[in-house]
Amino acid sequence: MTRVVEPPPITSATLPANLSPAGRSTLRRRAFGLAAAVAALLAAVVLSVLIGSKQLAPDEIWHALTAYSGTEADQIIVDLRLPRTLVGIVTGIGLGVSGAVIQALTRNPLGDPGILGVNAGAGLFVALGVSLFGVAVPAQYLWFAFVGALVVTVLVYLVGSAGTGTADPVRLTLAGVAIAAVLTGITTAMTLLNDTLFKALRGWDAGSFVERGLDVVLPATPFVLAGLVIALFCARSLNAMGLGDDLASSLGTHIVRTRVLSVVAITLLAGGATAIAGPVAFVGLMVPHIARWIVGPDQRWILPYSAVLAPTVLLVSDIIGRVILWPSEVPVGVVTAFVGAPVLIFLVRRAKASTL
Repeated sequence: MTRVVEPPPITSATLPANLSPAGRSTLRRRAFGLAAAVAALLAAVVLSVLIGSKQLAPDEIWHALTAYSGTEADQIIVDLRLPRTLVGIVTGIGLGVSGAVIQALTRNPLGDPGILGVNAGAGLFVALGVSLFGVAVPAQYLWFAFVGALVVTVLVYLVGSAGTGTADPVRLTLAGVAIAAVLTGITTAMTLLNDTLFKALRGWDAGSFVERGLDVVLPATPFVLAGLVIALFCARSLNAMGLGDDLASSLGTHIVRTRVLSVVAITLLAGGATAIAGPVAFVGLMVPHIARWIVGPDQRWILPYSAVLAPTVLLVSDIIGRVILWPSEVPVGVVTAFVGAPVLIFLVRRAKASTL
């Protein structure tokens, strides 16, 4: 008879032996904080399903989840709120993790998906899609936005590395800001000269989850998840690069490979998120600061924390936007700007939060 051996419980004896007591305490604290963040995300998911501009009884919500029959309440829950919640989760992962990678790569605590031209590139290509190809619904914006983010991010990297063959953080930042400014000006001019384009982009450009269903989020999800995997793979190398390129190279870090993979991850994450919901402000900038405030400047923890905290922030902001001006709605991008600005001001005044 085969004897089943139960795994030992996780105790202080099972933690890595080379950790000091202080290191073990820090590891436990970070793990507990991440578990708490996951619990907060689950609570936000539940609230996102329960709360909306139309009030539904608990029995109606339960019926929609367990015995869908096509009633109005069933359609609100299953066809609108559940896909919208998934949009918030995927978009949050893309914005939060891409912001953390951008700040680590450029060593710029004010970095966010807009700093490498992702938002500007997505906006320009969506504008071209509407004006030249007649796209009319968010599901059709997706591929134009994603391709625009990809093309412009690659362009920024090429400009940032021109003449030297390598793109250092300062060149990447300057190239991204310059190209983003030019592309934003072009997009603004196009929308001012074209009433149809202005009306079509008004909702998308504000950052919104309205009319974002499974037909929008599912095609972008694999790209966002692939970007998340690449970012996590680069976490240790980004830690080393934070010490300086020379020291990172002496420690065995492949600088060029890490930068290329980081740019790929940023493109997949921020491009996918922007393609889904449009340019949502402050999330990619604010959430990595919150993560650093909790865990310190360790990308191996900052990235997972950002992947959990950013969807929570977005879902809570979306819930606020649904009810604050009932029966109308406020785009989630507007809410994150109002919520994110004072939170970020508070955080950046703390030295630990802004340290890279």
